[in-house]
Amino acid sequence: MKNYINIAIVGLGQVGIYLYNELSLKKKDIEIKTGKRINIVAISAKSRDKKRRFKINKKVFYSNPLNIFKEKKIDILFECIGQSDGMSKRIVEVALKKKINVITPNKALIAKHGDNLSKLAEKNKVSLEFEASVAGGIPILRTIKEGLATNKISKVYGILNGTTNYILSEMENSNETFDKVLKKAQKLGYAEPGNPKLDLNGFDAFAKIRILSALSFNTKISKSKCIMEGIENIKLEDIKIANQLGLRIKLLGISEVINGQLFETVHPCLVSKKTYIGNVNGVMNAVITEGEPVGESVLQGEGAGPGPTSSSLLSDLLSILRGSAKYPFGISSNKRRSIKSFNNDKYTNSLYLRFEVKDVQGVLSSITNRLAKYKISVKRIIQTPDKKNKKATIVIITHKTTEINSRNCLSVFKKNKNILKFPTLIRLYN
Repeated sequence: MKNYINIAIVGLGQVGIYLYNELSLKKKDIEIKTGKRINIVAISAKSRDKKRRFKINKKVFYSNPLNIFKEKKIDILFECIGQSDGMSKRIVEVALKKKINVITPNKALIAKHGDNLSKLAEKNKVSLEFEASVAGGIPILRTIKEGLATNKISKVYGILNGTTNYILSEMENSNETFDKVLKKAQKLGYAEPGNPKLDLNGFDAFAKIRILSALSFNTKISKSKCIMEGIENIKLEDIKIANQLGLRIKLLGISEVINGQLFETVHPCLVSKKTYIGNVNGVMNAVITEGEPVGESVLQGEGAGPGPTSSSLLSDLLSILRGSAKYPFGISSNKRRSIKSFNNDKYTNSLYLRFEVKDVQGVLSSITNRLAKYKISVKRIIQTPDKKNKKATIVIITHKTTEINSRNCLSVFKKNKNILKFPTLIRLYN
């Protein structure tokens, strides 16, 4: 690679503009560490005149990023648009075909199109780096690809979304409702000010777990339907009850190989306060791998905000500047295998069930009888009456049961006139 490296940044949202500033400030540091001089020759966003945190050089601005390729010689392109398709996909495909190295934090793009894009990068002998797509500033992908390369990983799980982890932690600490804490997260820049849905509904974490699966197990990216739930239905009441039980609620992404089959899921979990994962709070992410011969490995760091993301983007940049193109997923695309999916109906968990009921005789027995019919045995019951409103809250902790048992059982509670709301279900992680 030549000593002068031309860079383009496409997408000037929170991450893109922060990256632009970091590259501008750290040119000398990068030259000292790699022997290469970088030059930002093109930037692109929808609006040229939008007010931004940092001043940008409008002489190198392009409204249409595809015009960059016609007018500039690019060595490395940063894609920071963030779409799973559209211009994000198109700009990356064009760059790779033109033998331009690509760096992206776009987990939605990689989770959906990573297999094809990696083949394209390999065919054209350029790098496709996406460290920043998973767990912010934690170098988890490089750790799996390089540090744990000789290990057989059987499981990877953790807290993969800093926004949701901040919300759940802050609800516990401040005793405030979900909506109030979400507004705090938006003001602090942890949650999207417009539409934070992809963080809250679990999709963001799910895209990351699919990338982690492919890397950890040397497989193609799974397309199977999986269990995916977010935190929108978690109430302050659930946080308080969990606290009384010595538990915390965490949104976990989990992926493991069970009897040669791939299991992936994202959902809220009740975890013990005595566990490591139960004490990862705020915007922190943590990823835990289990493998042979290394055993259990833990990486933790900030997972929300442009700072941690830019740290990983710069790490990818230095990796490209220092060496030759590497396989995006650690091994050749030709050697990555397809793997059968585990039957989600057989997934087993203990359950936390919270019922809001009329305070009338026989309600509790009707619930426990229904659970028993579906082979769900009760481990613990907490009943809290609200005599003023003639209501009661019933919390039941169950022994382990299958996903299909719990789903079929809960469906019948919709028809019970003494149950005021559809019950809240949170799985226990143990």
